[in-house]
Amino acid sequence: MKLIQRTIVFMSIALLVTLSVWAFIFYVNMIDEVHDSIDDGLDNSKLLIIHEASMDSTVLYKSNFDEGNYAIRKIPEQHALKHLDEYKDTLMYMENEDDLEPVRLLTTVFEAKENEFYQLKVISSMVEEDDLIEDLFYSLLWLYLILIVTILVINTLVLRSMWKPFFNYLNRLSQFKLGKNEHVQPIKSKTTEFQLLNKVVTEVLESNIRSFHNQKQLIENASHELQTPLAIALNKLQLLAEKEELSEEVVKEIFQTIETLERLTRLNKSLLLLSKIENQQFLHEEQVDMNALVRQVLEDFQDQIEFKELEVNLITDTELVVTMNPELARILVTNLVKNAIRHNFKKGKIEVLLTASGLQISNSGSEKSLDTTHLFQRFHKESNDQSSTGLGLAIVKSITDLSGFQISYNYALGIHQFTVKFK
Repeated sequence: MKLIQRTIVFMSIALLVTLSVWAFIFYVNMIDEVHDSIDDGLDNSKLLIIHEASMDSTVLYKSNFDEGNYAIRKIPEQHALKHLDEYKDTLMYMENEDDLEPVRLLTTVFEAKENEFYQLKVISSMVEEDDLIEDLFYSLLWLYLILIVTILVINTLVLRSMWKPFFNYLNRLSQFKLGKNEHVQPIKSKTTEFQLLNKVVTEVLESNIRSFHNQKQLIENASHELQTPLAIALNKLQLLAEKEELSEEVVKEIFQTIETLERLTRLNKSLLLLSKIENQQFLHEEQVDMNALVRQVLEDFQDQIEFKELEVNLITDTELVVTMNPELARILVTNLVKNAIRHNFKKGKIEVLLTASGLQISNSGSEKSLDTTHLFQRFHKESNDQSSTGLGLAIVKSITDLSGFQISYNYALGIHQFTVKFK
């Protein structure tokens, strides 16, 4: 959800809660004020009726409300002395409405003559609470809708304009890539927060750019400084092994050392490759013909395929073209094919399937599934193959993550299957 949309949602909820609380408080206060006003009128009517009763004794015999708003009846003295004025809401039948309508009722006691006490009931019509609540509800509903429309208009015309520089800046940052376009045009704004954002982002980018170049230089130097002495040591050992005066045991030890140095060379190259991938040093992208690339890689491994007498089946549903770094594309396919050959058994099977959306490589192998929780971790090996560095699938995972692809593993009936989704 976008920032402006989230703002509107939160403000709408906050307004709804605020108006609901306000409506309840307003309703309670309004009813209280109505009761106070009516009660004052009832008190005044009471005094007038009592005064009239003192002047005209016939008033004391009006026992029903009928056409008037009061009724009087005689009560015992003991009841009168305990009675207090009582105000309450009740219902009374109204002929003009032909229905029960709410009224406010005052019940009081007065002494008309010596030791003669009378109970006086005075009524006054009052507003119907259900009508009041309904009117209040619709009034608040219209107010709420007007406020929401106002918020939408303000967000559209004012806030969108105010936040436009920020969203433009965010778009520029999303297109920023180390080693490619190392400059981001700052926000042109007089707003203090945007100026602070310019300063902070510029400092962070400059720091990252410096670190990137330093790391890149370190990787290039390490590649050169490590590979050269390893190559020299391998050449010298190979020359030493060719001398005739050496015993068979010594030659065997030399070849074991050569194998160890070769593995160290492969390990060094793999680690340097991983570092380059993670530092995004493969920025150049182009259209890669995956059909041609897969055929080329299978041809490169033809000797190993023939040595293990593997049955290879290449299925191409369509011409698959992927936008990515061509060098990384070759490494991706090479590592997956190499993995299918290395972990296969003699006279096993390999199936390579190219579809419109991805690449799938299946191979026969061990009769159990691989550990999917550690499968793509560095130096994780399922077999005891000493020639393996344990970095092949880790490199594949880094390439797919960098390129925005997805890789998955499945196992069924002795067949191990790796699938790369390009779309």
